Amino acid sequence: MSPRHLLLVNPSAGVGRSRKLLGAAQAELDRAGVEHRLVLTRDLEHGIAEARAAAEAGERVIVMSGDGLIGQVGGALAGTGAVLGIIPAGRGNDLARVLGIPTDVRGAVAAIAGGEVRTIDVGEANGARFLCIASCGFDSVVNQRANETRLLRGSFVYAYAALRTLASWKPASFTLTLDGERVAVRGYSVAAANSSAYGGGMYIAPDARLDDGLVDVVATAEGSKLKFLRALPSVFKGEHVKRPEVHVWRVREVRIEADRPFKVFADGDPITELPATVRVLPSALRVIVPREAVR
Repeated sequence: MSPRHLLLVNPSAGVGRSRKLLGAAQAELDRAGVEHRLVLTRDLEHGIAEARAAAEAGERVIVMSGDGLIGQVGGALAGTGAVLGIIPAGRGNDLARVLGIPTDVRGAVAAIAGGEVRTIDVGEANGARFLCIASCGFDSVVNQRANETRLLRGSFVYAYAALRTLASWKPASFTLTLDGERVAVRGYSVAAANSSAYGGGMYIAPDARLDDGLVDVVATAEGSKLKFLRALPSVFKGEHVKRPEVHVWRVREVRIEADRPFKVFADGDPITELPATVRVLPSALRVIVPREAVR
């Protein structure tokens, strides 16, 4: 007997993109024989509650949204044994990108209908769960500005927000405790990565893996704004880590402190504030991915 599915949709994701694609998504699910019921989320808490109830009833949870709702639902389902399906409908769609899930509706539904279940780690920052990357400092301001921008999509909105932020940025001093070892860094940002990409295809932690039980910590130290600007395109290929001002560590746990207040953003949304302790819950979440992605 085929499992039943909850199709959980954030109607405002991707500046309304999910609502526009909803009809096509349901038609593809019907065509693929994926039995489902639809719930439109009123807010984040409502979405999480519906996902938990569906999991308890033995349903698979398909989230059609951006990385924000997907990350929060994934965090809520961690450790339950429930299975998460993803139809990307946000502006960044970084988790789908890393998992090999197509970003078009037909391809995403095909993955749900004929894919396999992969087990991945789930991140925690001060107990708040996330799936991709928790970051702060320069990134905090960029994420805030990107979330307030409604006219741009995908990587363009994050590049635009980064350029606006750079103009007024003042270096911050960070103290990192990496598996007990304290390191001081003065500069732009610190990212604690469970996955490799954020910001619509920026591979800030290109060697991070979703199933290694570790956190990749990437710190960008102080340098001229012109140098930072010139290096920005290299992040989309993950080549920035070769630069001397970029430092990378792979640890089980990192505590991040700074000389001024910063929110910690993950999966595009604020989840906590500094100081923050970040770790992962190993092999905590089951996700449907394309068969070729598993291979």
